[in-house]
Amino acid sequence: MTEINEKPTHFIHEIIDADNAALKWGAWPNSGTPKVQTRFPPEPNGYLHIGHAKSICLNFGLAEQYSGQCNLRFDDTNPAKEEEEYVRSIVEDVRWLGFRWPGAREDDPKAGVIFSSNYFQQMYDWAVRLIEKGNAYVCDLTADETRAHRGTLTRPGKDSPFRGRSAAENLDLFARMAKGEFPDGSRTLRAKIDMASPNLNLRDPVMYRILHASHHNTGDTWCVYPMYDWAHGLEDGIEGITHSICTLEFENHRPLYDWFIEAINEEEPAERRIHHPQQIEFARLELTYTVMSKRKLLDLVKEGRVNGWDDPRMPTISGLRRRGYTPESLRAFCADIGVAKFNSVIDHVRLDNAVREHLNKTAPRRMAVLRPLKLVITNLPAGSSEQLDAINNPEDAAAGTRKVTFSNTLYIERDDFMETPPKGYFRLFPGNEVRLRYAFFVKCTGCVKDPATGEVTEVHCTYDPATRGGDSPDGRKVKGTIHWVNAGDAIDAEVRLYDHLFKSPEPERVPEDGHYFDNLNEASLTALTGCKLEPSLAGAACRRDAHGTLAPDRFQFERHGYFCADADSAPGRLVFNRTVSLRDTWAKEQKKK
Repeated sequence: MTEINEKPTHFIHEIIDADNAALKWGAWPNSGTPKVQTRFPPEPNGYLHIGHAKSICLNFGLAEQYSGQCNLRFDDTNPAKEEEEYVRSIVEDVRWLGFRWPGAREDDPKAGVIFSSNYFQQMYDWAVRLIEKGNAYVCDLTADETRAHRGTLTRPGKDSPFRGRSAAENLDLFARMAKGEFPDGSRTLRAKIDMASPNLNLRDPVMYRILHASHHNTGDTWCVYPMYDWAHGLEDGIEGITHSICTLEFENHRPLYDWFIEAINEEEPAERRIHHPQQIEFARLELTYTVMSKRKLLDLVKEGRVNGWDDPRMPTISGLRRRGYTPESLRAFCADIGVAKFNSVIDHVRLDNAVREHLNKTAPRRMAVLRPLKLVITNLPAGSSEQLDAINNPEDAAAGTRKVTFSNTLYIERDDFMETPPKGYFRLFPGNEVRLRYAFFVKCTGCVKDPATGEVTEVHCTYDPATRGGDSPDGRKVKGTIHWVNAGDAIDAEVRLYDHLFKSPEPERVPEDGHYFDNLNEASLTALTGCKLEPSLAGAACRRDAHGTLAPDRFQFERHGYFCADADSAPGRLVFNRTVSLRDTWAKEQKKK
């Protein structure tokens, strides 16, 4: 992924460079290369979004840049919210972005994938060790009582009345918890640290809770499950992670991760000590007009505000993929925004520009009329036609040309004609001459209207045969160029136009009694039917690759933007999604409003 390596260095590079210079983590066997081992550790409780793409690109990109390795590991410690569907989608997203992990195979998408749940026995054994050392205890307080005992930022917490249990009693109770003798929520295992610590995470945090739930990976083997804070650092330790890269919200949790590992290692011989990774925090991605909480994205799905996790309006990777974004554009975007230590909000236009830049180079050009109006060329006999050359991609000479049919009956965009135009309107109106893309000059001679409604149903023009290709031998100029589709062989399609899902750049900023749903953009989807497309688009499809990942055909519809075939397409029923317009019109419209 060379685009990652072409960007300037950031503070994490500086840390790794210093570590490597000192051989802090040793070297890879047989190569002598300083060891860099990262990981991407999502929880399978939802689909990944563009913020996760930044973390994926960072972790896998660093491993690539330093000739290291990056594990794909699922932090699957909460069976109540995790599903196999989410596991499959996450594997698919990482692979689609172009990254691979140790043990990955093309014939088995999940080969080499690591699950935290595979470490459950080891983590349980370490919990037993902390109990034996007097560093953990079984607590009978309810969840509400535990919160009440925790204190506040200005008031210290209060010891649990069960904090003084003996190691023997705690070992017995914890073993019985694991055997399923107690109901959900009746007991927890807590670390014994400091209820007066200014860091609330160190006030005897819960390590295990009772949860009689079937796990997607371990089934019904366990009914006690580790809390994320207990499991996270241990998983990194087991895997020998050198640089544990997290987002800033985990900065205050780092002392707890350190405490757990140091407590396990205390007074232990070298062979029983766990590896202690180095945690580094960076600012998560925040994007305008977008929510980045998986919980809130799940709410949108459950409430029917969108059509599933892969709705093209969603910021999920699967939604962006279905909308027509490319893996190259997402990687370029993540490289462009960089890595910082301080939170900031990125303008959505930078994401749009990344896909525009990539598709401008790669997307074939086609003509499509989304709101068709019939145009009749009165000086061209009915039934006559000729073939014209149209350029497939001006950015790629090797893409060549294609033939388009020109006849006396065409379709143009309805807003490319006005009977009484305003000043500065350079398209068709009575008496005006324009260029038809790849074709001829045409001059408007009038129009036909529906007598009942007054709506224009046809535009009449004459054409100049001498202007074939779009230039006039007498040197006269026209100010307008419009696209068109031949009526005789045009194909019908549905075209879905997408805008921001939220109308506010900060959708979560609402009045005290409001809800972020209040900021939903009612015009985020406009579905147009009866669109007329040139026949070369008849074979467009949204296929699945060898791993089942959607692979849509992408195009630039001239003057409209970039589009891709949607998964709803079927033989005889084409559906296209607009990925992005040719330029940022949203910001201009918002300023007008």
